[in-house]
Amino acid sequence: MKVLVTGSAGFIGFHVAKRLLERGDEVVGFDVVNDYYDPALKEMRLAKLQETSRQTNSGFHFVRANLADRSTIERCFGDHKFDRVIHLAAQAGVRYSLENPHAYVESNIVGFTNILEACRHAEVAHLTYASTSSVYGANTDMPFSESKGVDHPLQFYAATKRANELMAHSYSHLFRLPTTGLRFFTVYGPWGRPDMALFLFTKSILAGEPIRLFNNGNHTRDFTYVGDIAEGVIRASDQPAAPNPAWDSDAPDPATSNAPYRIFNIGNNDPVKLTEYVGALEEALGLKATIELLPLQPGDVPDTFADVSALQAAVGYKPATPVREGVRAFVDWYLSYYEGGVRP
Repeated sequence: MKVLVTGSAGFIGFHVAKRLLERGDEVVGFDVVNDYYDPALKEMRLAKLQETSRQTNSGFHFVRANLADRSTIERCFGDHKFDRVIHLAAQAGVRYSLENPHAYVESNIVGFTNILEACRHAEVAHLTYASTSSVYGANTDMPFSESKGVDHPLQFYAATKRANELMAHSYSHLFRLPTTGLRFFTVYGPWGRPDMALFLFTKSILAGEPIRLFNNGNHTRDFTYVGDIAEGVIRASDQPAAPNPAWDSDAPDPATSNAPYRIFNIGNNDPVKLTEYVGALEEALGLKATIELLPLQPGDVPDTFADVSALQAAVGYKPATPVREGVRAFVDWYLSYYEGGVRP
C-alpha cells in the first residue's frame, strides 16, 4: 500500500513509518520539523527512515511542510494516491499548552481540518489519527474505557485532541469517511522526545542531578512501549472503520452513530506507580536517582489506566511489553545515541 504518515519525523510517527517500510509499504512522510525540541534528533529519525527504505526497497518520500499550509496538503494528495492516511503530527506536550496555546490551534485544529478535507476529496479508504488519554481529564473511574465521559479535559492540549475526535465523527457521518481515533497512554521508548519524563530522568541521573517527581511521586501511569503503540496503530489502520451494524436510531440513548467511526484506547492495561518506573530506570542504568518531591502541577492527571478490550476485540492486539523491558530498551538506545554506548 501507499501510506501517508504525518509527523514522520516525530517519536511515534517515526516508529510507525519504519514498520510500514519494513513490511514493504510505500510511505510518504509529512513533517514541518520545527524546533519544539532538538531538530537534529528529528533529522536522525528521517535519516533512519531513508536507510530503512534503501534496505527494504520499499520507497520513502518526504514532504517538509506545515500541516496548516492547506495548499501544500492539497498538492501532496494530488501527487499521491493514498490507500491509507495515518495522522500522527500534532503539537504535543501538556505544560507547553499553558505557554503557547496558539501553536496547538494551528497544528491540532487547523492542520487536522486540512487532513480531513484532503481525505474527503481524495476518497481515502481509511484515516487513522492520534488522540490521547488526556481527554479523560477529570474522570476518576478506572480503568478508562471509550464509553466513559470525556467532556472535562484538564489541559488545552487535551481539549484540542477531543475536538479532533468530534471533527472526525462529523466527517464520518457527513461524507462516510472511515476514521479511527487512537487514545495513546504515556508512550515511551527509543527515539523518544527529550521533553518526556523518561528522557529527562535519564539525562539528570547520568549528570548526577536530582529528578523532580510531581504529586510527590504518587502518580500512576499506564506506561506503553512505543513498539506496542506502532503495532496497534498499523493494525487499526489495516482494518478500516465500518458502520455499526447493531446501531439502533430508535434506542433511547444510542451509544454511538451509524457512521464509519470508532475510538480505541492503546495502553499497557497495567498501571505502574511513578516511583516503580524510576526504579526500573535505576536498574537499567546501574545508578541511584536523587529525588526531589514536588506538588501536583496545573493540568496534571494523577492516574491513568486503559481498558483495551475494544481494541483487542476489533484488531486482535493489545500492548504487553513490561515496563522494565521497555525502559531497558530505551536506556540502551539513549546510551548508544548520546554516550557512545558507554554505561556509567
